[in-house]
Amino acid sequence: MADNARAKKLADLIREVVAEKLQRGIKDPRLGTHVTITDTRVTGDLREATVFYTVYGDDEDRASAAAGLESAKGILRSAVGRAAGTKFTPTLAFVADALPENARTIEDLLDKARASDAQVREASSGAAFAGEADPYKKPGEDDTAE
Repeated sequence: MADNARAKKLADLIREVVAEKLQRGIKDPRLGTHVTITDTRVTGDLREATVFYTVYGDDEDRASAAAGLESAKGILRSAVGRAAGTKFTPTLAFVADALPENARTIEDLLDKARASDAQVREASSGAAFAGEADPYKKPGEDDTAE
């Protein structure tokens, strides 16, 4: 078993090599400039690497980018092997990162909360207190005045 520092270092190297190769070495039009490598994780035995990516565009662009990454997997793995210089080159698995969808969901929820706050603020704008304006007794006031 390799230590976590070595796995982290290899993961960083894989992320850099794959991103560089996608930008300059792969001529596949499906992988244009709209694919971004966001994270890489390597197992403790350094045998498998998971590469997370995002694609800017619609669902059709995401599907074509996934197919392009799957077809370029061998080229990318050999580039990682040359750069890493390890005994065994880890296998690469590409996973679409859910970060943009999660961010969009959070933004939608925040918009709903803002709209709800605006409705409450609008409903309470003309409201008055249920009791007196100052319901607390002040020192020096006593109940004998009644």
